[in-house]
Amino acid sequence: MTHASLARKYEPRHAPEGPRAATSAMIASLAAEGYDTVAAPFGQALVDLARRDDRVVGLSADLAKYTDMHILAQAMPDRFHQMGMAEQLLMSAAAGMAREGFLPFATTYAVFASRRAYDFIAMAIAEENLPVKICCALPGLTTGYGPSHQATEDLAIFRGLPNMTLIDPCDAADIQGMVPAMAAHPGPVYARLLRGKVPDVIRRHKPDYRFELGRAQMIREGGDVLVVSTGIMTMRALDAAVRLEAEGIGVAVLHVPTIKPLDRDTILAQAGKGRLLVTAENHTVVGGLGEAVATTLMQAGVTPRFRMIGLPDEFLEAGALPTLHDMYGLSVDRVAETIRGWL
Repeated sequence: MTHASLARKYEPRHAPEGPRAATSAMIASLAAEGYDTVAAPFGQALVDLARRDDRVVGLSADLAKYTDMHILAQAMPDRFHQMGMAEQLLMSAAAGMAREGFLPFATTYAVFASRRAYDFIAMAIAEENLPVKICCALPGLTTGYGPSHQATEDLAIFRGLPNMTLIDPCDAADIQGMVPAMAAHPGPVYARLLRGKVPDVIRRHKPDYRFELGRAQMIREGGDVLVVSTGIMTMRALDAAVRLEAEGIGVAVLHVPTIKPLDRDTILAQAGKGRLLVTAENHTVVGGLGEAVATTLMQAGVTPRFRMIGLPDEFLEAGALPTLHDMYGLSVDRVAETIRGWL
């Protein structure tokens, strides 16, 4: 913790005024005002996949209920394995099952996979290029439980791991599409996961949208700003774009659900159109989408005005999630305000 956050930790806390003060620090579903939701899209998609493919098995480290893996456990108990609070064992067992011809989907929290089980993922899964699919809840700032549960650096940790594909889905459509795409991919995949009642966002803006592994897609056009976003920040960017359009500001949103491999061609094609380019991610600004896009631009000699929206390089506070999103610049209000200020 920083000295400032350590001092605040022991200060008397006063809840902010208004309805947000009642929001729990840990919420099961991510709020997205005005959007329809889909219940447990990951669990439902995994069951559908398992019914078509006998190789599919599910594993969890005592978090099946909190990663929607319990849907598979209830529907096909013989295809589910509860490994207990042992994430290193979880990854090693998944690797062993993959070696025996199974197609394992392993779930836990993102902090536990990236921090606690990294070496086991690197040595048992990635080095062997095994088809283990690691799906992790509570990515980035999707919980208010503080640094022990906020996986703000997971993409940076796994971006440097050879053979690993990385997915950061925006919504239910992405999750429903990514599960069969992950299964079809021959190597290991790390996917961030939204659980519970997940908003169905992108198809409102682009009805024919379908997730494609490794491909970025333009969801909304605009002539003044290009937001290159991933995960829940595509949701925020789209809502901010609608708000800014009413002010005469045209914001295009390029959704990048696959962080690695990055769709360099699409990003470069869109970056060369003279707009302010803003990356937006629910992740630290160190080592995530923003730096990946910046490297891509510099290597290609493409030099738009460039800015980044992301989490700071520090351990974050605990608290009510909407309050934290305002504090760290991830809310729709803050995204719109930030883009407006850069123009």
